[in-house]
Amino acid sequence: MRTPTFLARLCWLLMAMSASLAALAADNSSSSDSSSSPYFFVENADPAVDALPLKATRVDARVLGNIAEVTVTQEYRNQGKTPLEARYVFPASTRAAVHGMTVHLGDRVIQAQIREKQKAKAEYQQARQDGKTAALLEQERENVFQMNVANILPGDVVQVELRYSELLVPTDGHFQFVFPTVVGPRYNGRDESGSGQQQWIESPYLPTGQPSATKFALQVELLAPVQIGEITSPSHRLVIQRDGQRATARVAADDDTASNRDFILDYQLGGEAVQSGLLLSRGVQENFFLAMVAPPRAPDARLIVPRDYVFVVDVSGSMNGFPLDTTKTLLRDLIGRLRPSDTFNLLLFAGDNRKLADRSLAATPENTRLAIDLLDSQVGAGGTELMPALREALAMPTDPERSRSFVVVTDGYVTIESSAYKLVRENLSKANLFAFGIGSAVNRSLIEGLARAGQGEPFVVTDDEAAGQAAQRFRRMIDSPLLKGIHARFEGLDVYDVEPLQLPDLFANRPLVLFGKWKGEPRGELRLDAHAAEGPFQVRLPISAGNLTDNNGALAHLWARQRLATLMDQEALDGGFEFSSQILDLGLKYQLLTPYTSFIAVDQQVRNPDPQANRTVDQPLPMPQGVSNSAIGSTVPGTPEPGVWAMLLLAALSGWFWRRKAA
Repeated sequence: MRTPTFLARLCWLLMAMSASLAALAADNSSSSDSSSSPYFFVENADPAVDALPLKATRVDARVLGNIAEVTVTQEYRNQGKTPLEARYVFPASTRAAVHGMTVHLGDRVIQAQIREKQKAKAEYQQARQDGKTAALLEQERENVFQMNVANILPGDVVQVELRYSELLVPTDGHFQFVFPTVVGPRYNGRDESGSGQQQWIESPYLPTGQPSATKFALQVELLAPVQIGEITSPSHRLVIQRDGQRATARVAADDDTASNRDFILDYQLGGEAVQSGLLLSRGVQENFFLAMVAPPRAPDARLIVPRDYVFVVDVSGSMNGFPLDTTKTLLRDLIGRLRPSDTFNLLLFAGDNRKLADRSLAATPENTRLAIDLLDSQVGAGGTELMPALREALAMPTDPERSRSFVVVTDGYVTIESSAYKLVRENLSKANLFAFGIGSAVNRSLIEGLARAGQGEPFVVTDDEAAGQAAQRFRRMIDSPLLKGIHARFEGLDVYDVEPLQLPDLFANRPLVLFGKWKGEPRGELRLDAHAAEGPFQVRLPISAGNLTDNNGALAHLWARQRLATLMDQEALDGGFEFSSQILDLGLKYQLLTPYTSFIAVDQQVRNPDPQANRTVDQPLPMPQGVSNSAIGSTVPGTPEPGVWAMLLLAALSGWFWRRKAA
């Protein structure tokens, strides 16, 4: 009869330990910035406050050739009885050059102005305190924006219109237009950037499966100089209308969950989809050019050197479920099809790291099976500690006779992008880096930034079908040795401020893109020389008045966006005021949103006589499709939550008790 009493005491002790651990976690949470995180939205009980002021988002995109001009209209409406300040975090394309904002308030139209970020914020706060309706657009990350709209009075309808340009670069002959719709919840763990906690990270989220009440509509108009081929979307149901060299695609109106995943539109152009070409434009003060050079076809496979692959795979809480299942599909394909002459290793990371072996293993069937078994055992839990994983991977022993490639697989829901870029750039001599983003709302800024820093390529995988396609594209790319020693020069045309400043080695199936400025008369030719696996590679593009286009505004914005990317990469690597000052000057000159410039629009009419009564409302975001509730609430990296400790201890005690009873 003593055993039940003993077990009761043990259970009481277990409950006390769990409570103590919970209290300790709560204490750590309150004392550490790293615990600040997204949270689940709970409807405010006050019926006078409209907790969902963003009523609709409409996207109108016009794609002429490979340049997209996009207008995004957000409609805010106050259906409550209390004046509001609405705060909304939303994503953008990583290549977007945001160059305009207009606010429509009733019959009044307010053109936003570009300002230095702190000045814009001060102007907004003053307008808010004065009772004026105002809108502030800030860039929090390369692909994350925050909109604040103050003094939305009961019954008000405020429409905020954003405009941006984007260059669409074809891959394997296919063009793709992507419009991100939701920012995934970010893990703010061991902050190595020194930036500390940022307010936007604490955005509220709807639970998994709960659709947003905000209406979403999107339409893309395609215009091309040749026949438009197949148009598809792996993400949304489309309604498509065609008329020769013009086509319109829009998201089906009855899709209630259209805003919980990236919109992706794939299309092809008739004939040779990817051709080398040159565009010139004249402006009042500056002229711009855009050149695109198609790569050579893949060479003989016999020219490929032996390779070593290090797969660095995210198995954190935000990867739980669909993202991790898709990752497993991808890795089975990538690892399962390695050549017998290849070697590889596998490093899994969440709050801590676990690797397959201390050194790379031969790609034998047995070693491949060990790697896949290790991956299949993962369920997705814990924080997303990317930096320690990258350091451990970069420190792995290497074979100098092999060409090493790192393959990072993650959803990118972290806040240490610049630290990761710097680490990769500082270790460029060790390998190329390829980044695979997994999920329906990937942090494309991290994925593309890592690949750019590692002189590799980015891939985004949204489902199992896309996993197979990405694996095939990866194999085609790595099976094609780089174009090395690329040298471009203009004969007869006076050019300057060419981007990129240094031409990187180029993988096959993706063209080389050059931006720049020119003066004088359009004449001469662009000459590009490089070394391919099978010998010299040359391209000659004639330059004449026939290359002129009237789209100077778009080329100016695209050039400035490319220069901004170069400066931000340098800032992440070197730091210092010099680069931030150049970024600020560039944003002000070309009217672009940057980390140091913001758009501010203020209605000069005082509309709210009691601005202190304003209630600030954070617009909740839908959880990205396929992401579980596990993405929110991970506060102690690499350490089970108190409830998990309790379950583990209870399981151990139960096992001990039943073994003792059986004895």
